[in-house]
Amino acid sequence: MGVNTFQELFVDEMKDIYDAEQRIVRALPKMIDKAGSDALRTALQNHLRETEQHVVRLERGFEQLGENPRRKACKAMEGLLAEGEELLKESDDDNLRDAAIIAAAQKVEHYEMATYGTLREWARQLGYDDLARTLQETLDEEGQADKKLTELSGTLNLQAAETDGDMDGDFDEDDR
Repeated sequence: MGVNTFQELFVDEMKDIYDAEQRIVRALPKMIDKAGSDALRTALQNHLRETEQHVVRLERGFEQLGENPRRKACKAMEGLLAEGEELLKESDDDNLRDAAIIAAAQKVEHYEMATYGTLREWARQLGYDDLARTLQETLDEEGQADKKLTELSGTLNLQAAETDGDMDGDFDEDDR
């Protein structure tokens, strides 16, 4: 099925982010389980609850469009989540794993923010003002989640760097 109109493009991208959000709902519990930091675990648990609401909002959005909620495989999210899973397996150190979780989660957040920003504008241009407000609400929550991860990264990334054991900044022969 091709995309021949702006409306069809909008619905197609709604299906894409709907799939992405459902993939995130399945991926977050794994990240929560692997997180070493209580603060990171709590932030991820909170975002899981928000993401479940994002799915519900998208379903309501499809209703407003007169469409059945359907998924279109989001290749970008598949890749981001696969990359995140690889990072989780690469270290047994809690601090390094937490830094990797934050990196993976922020990549996901940035993809979502880009998508929701686009969809919000398209909804406005198509005259779906209520849906545009709903998409903005989700965009705001994604931005807050990203901010929280940035705050956590200040402490957790420093702990991960300390794991290296060479905090003097000098490059030694052993650092190769």
